Amino acid sequence: MNMVDAEKPVAEGLRGELRQREPMARHTSWRAGGAADQAYFPADLADLAAFLRALPASEPVQMVGLGSNLLVRDRGLRGTVIFTHWALRAIRVGRVESGHGEIYAEAGIASPRIARFAAMHGFKGAEFLAGIPGTVGGALAMNAGAFGGETWKIVDRAVTIDRSGTLRERWPADYEIDYRHARLVLHSSEEWFVAATFRLPRGDRQSSRRIIKGLLQQRLATQPLERPNAGSVFRNPSGSEYAAHFIEACGLKGHEIGGAQISTKHANFIVNAGGASAADIEALIDLAERSVSEKFGITLVREVRIVGERW
Repeated sequence: MNMVDAEKPVAEGLRGELRQREPMARHTSWRAGGAADQAYFPADLADLAAFLRALPASEPVQMVGLGSNLLVRDRGLRGTVIFTHWALRAIRVGRVESGHGEIYAEAGIASPRIARFAAMHGFKGAEFLAGIPGTVGGALAMNAGAFGGETWKIVDRAVTIDRSGTLRERWPADYEIDYRHARLVLHSSEEWFVAATFRLPRGDRQSSRRIIKGLLQQRLATQPLERPNAGSVFRNPSGSEYAAHFIEACGLKGHEIGGAQISTKHANFIVNAGGASAADIEALIDLAERSVSEKFGITLVREVRIVGERW
């Protein structure tokens, strides 16, 4: 086992890499935030299970993929962060039936890769995943969506892991699924997604590739991809217009706090315009929420997850 702090082993026989005081700004798309007390980069799924079994039951655990929907506060994160995208990277075609087929993907696979893989193998319905800049694990956890598609609409089943390292097969019926929301019901222990099987109809490769290309062009034209960001900060209010409309109507488009800015291209994006702290970003989030509530009586719900300790 390769460890930065050799005096603090978790268990013998682990094959991943353990690091102490790992800067989370390296692992989040906002490029901001403090350090995690401890970070583990598992070698594979079996190694992840062994590591979880070795952790004390009281140890806080955060699973992180590409950090594209995460803000870690400047004081850092207590406990252990486990990075799935280093290890959980298997992807393959499963059972193929007349008119449909299955794609199995582990949680560390980037969502856009699912879109490309499906298209390459002649399946349709996953093209929207090309517009989601996170991993399969994150897409499952929040029912991520883009361009009218939602993750759980194409999921046949998933695999989870708990603190004891036990793997379970889970079905959509096991979850309360809604817009940007997926919550396991009738089960009290903590579980994380490690894989999913997507069921997709047969399609045309060239048609799917054209759709993906068009979606990516639309994303490039409407989103501030040239600067570090975490995608949409807020869910779109149910039964009304886009969150960006309300934020812009409050005069906040382009507003800056420290090194953070509400994007001039899309008001539901906050960008790191240069040297932004997590506190700068969170202050803009708070300002947008407060302003929209005061002006329109609408409560914005965050898509991004904020973790860690304040100063």
